[in-house]
Amino acid sequence: MRLATAAIHVGQEPDAVTGATVPPIHITSTYTQESPGVHKGYEYSRTANPTRVALEKCLAAIEGGEAATAFPSGLAATNALFANLRPGDSVVSYADVYGGTYRLLEKCFRPWGLDARYTNDPSPKAFDALMDKTTKLVWLETPTNPLLRVIDIAAVAEVVRARGAKLAVDNTFATPALQLPIKLGADYVVHSSTKYLGGHSDVIGGAVICKRAADAEPIATYLNAAGSCPGPFDVYLTHRGIKTLAVRMEAHCRNALAIAEHLAGRGKGKGPAGGAKLSRVVYPKLEDHPDRAIAERQMCGGGGIVTIVFAEGFAAAKRFCERVKVFSLAESLGGVESLVNHPAIMTHASIPREVRESRGITDGLVRLSVGIEDVRDLIEDIEQGLG
Repeated sequence: MRLATAAIHVGQEPDAVTGATVPPIHITSTYTQESPGVHKGYEYSRTANPTRVALEKCLAAIEGGEAATAFPSGLAATNALFANLRPGDSVVSYADVYGGTYRLLEKCFRPWGLDARYTNDPSPKAFDALMDKTTKLVWLETPTNPLLRVIDIAAVAEVVRARGAKLAVDNTFATPALQLPIKLGADYVVHSSTKYLGGHSDVIGGAVICKRAADAEPIATYLNAAGSCPGPFDVYLTHRGIKTLAVRMEAHCRNALAIAEHLAGRGKGKGPAGGAKLSRVVYPKLEDHPDRAIAERQMCGGGGIVTIVFAEGFAAAKRFCERVKVFSLAESLGGVESLVNHPAIMTHASIPREVRESRGITDGLVRLSVGIEDVRDLIEDIEQGLG
């Protein structure tokens, strides 16, 4: 079953009692048993809930995994994966990671005993050079946040397998509409379903999808033991959002590419004269992107994020963020509405300045989450923002 069909039908079987096409939301906390230990598969909603199970079936289907576990946030999902490692283990990651991932690794898991190692080189050799017998997991976010580097999942997976470790790919930016990490060799796929999966900026959620069902067992056990379970209404909203994922991602990609090409042309003197100057426009499908060849091979679209860097630094970036009107200045991404974000102050502020700037996240960098509005309105808004 292909993505657009699976997203609508898996986990959405008509209700067996009433025939309702959309299954009911199960808001119960507990379940009546016929006799001690004799029940219909459900005991307590922290452990399992039919609405959550329906979402998990859908997530596994669209990502090509055998099992999935839903969480109340993307970081809760990431935490569950790291928590199944042990003190003394090491994790290798590309340096350009979400600020929340960095904070989780450095503030929570490093004091606990996990060794986090980062490479500024996205090549498979660079990952291999940081791995040793303590390395149990390699963590990829691709495209990366906010510099949009595209890492060759299949090539890194080959290195990871040779080392006897496992590979986790945060697929939040691309979604299964654009790339399938499990098909490319990943063992785990992680999502902040708050973003494109939910797609409407009205729900927080996360998920871990496992290539093998056996790997999902400790993830689900952690959820039950630690109590990190999402509520049924949040699960329902996420599942409803997934139904339109395929068509939304087409619109996100189409608009983002048009904006990236417009801004790149502007910098080459092909657009309006005057206003703030951009030193860089970053988008995986632009000809000057360093990973364009990987993106062409690995992804079937460039995604909905465009990153721009202002030549005049923070003052110009701040002015732009304050001037745009259709774009909302807000954290997060992946909703139907367009957002503008200043990572150094907002989403990546937890990374120390010297570390942040060494990775390329400067005060002049701005991230655009391009929505599905009419792209002409978005470009006009960008132009008036640039002044």
